[in-house]
Amino acid sequence: MRLFKILSAAFLTAAAFSTATTVASAAQCGKTSAGFEQWVEQFKTEASAQGLSPKLLDKAFATVSYNNATIRADRGQKSFKLSFEQFMQKRGGSTIISRGKSMKKGNAALFSRIEQRYGVPAGPLIAIWGMETGFGSYMGNEHTLSAVATLAYDCRRSEYFTDQLYAALQLASTGTLPLTARGAAHGEIGQTQFLPRNVARFGVDGDGDGRVDLVRSRADALASTANFLRGHGWQPGAGYQPGEPNFGALQGWNAAKVYQQAIAYIGAQIDGQ
Repeated sequence: MRLFKILSAAFLTAAAFSTATTVASAAQCGKTSAGFEQWVEQFKTEASAQGLSPKLLDKAFATVSYNNATIRADRGQKSFKLSFEQFMQKRGGSTIISRGKSMKKGNAALFSRIEQRYGVPAGPLIAIWGMETGFGSYMGNEHTLSAVATLAYDCRRSEYFTDQLYAALQLASTGTLPLTARGAAHGEIGQTQFLPRNVARFGVDGDGDGRVDLVRSRADALASTANFLRGHGWQPGAGYQPGEPNFGALQGWNAAKVYQQAIAYIGAQIDGQ
């Protein structure tokens, strides 16, 4: 659990940077790649003033570039506008349920440990795992720091992703996030797709090897997901369907109503509810 303590310290450090997002917003956001390099230099100056190592910043941003694929993905999230039936078909809901039941059986001891510790049953965890990455089969191929930096620069959600960028750099400073790491288009990391701030807040060592690895360790990824849900109000033993107490925790995972409904439905089918 030593690395979890490091992550907790990184989160506390982030609290010391409580004004970081506000200050960093002074860096001029943009809507095209034209001003990105200038923004990077402004951000590095402001991040250094907030206490991040100039050496780390230089090393990290030497690997960073404006990511057009990230912008295309950010502008093209159309599946969340589908009906529930259409969304389930597009995401392969029936396949996730079928494979999910096998995953639950094949990892029974792991899911039992997770439920004992966090109070979260296998169903919703498997639903998230399956929908996010096909049970870890595809976690994305975009350079994580470039993706997060691009969205921090982009004017649409600059403040939110500036905070994510600070978190990513803090994770990089502890070695938790390699500078070469790759993941999904918005900077999501690992088998259940955590944004950097959530890695810092909820990442746990689920397999007992002394480190948190959401990419290679399904135990870490699933335990961290359960910890996330608990951190968003999950109540052990309560239901998680719409209108039940734990549906609110699922809403914390994704803001799209159709996604929340899919987690609840797939989870219930896997849990035999």
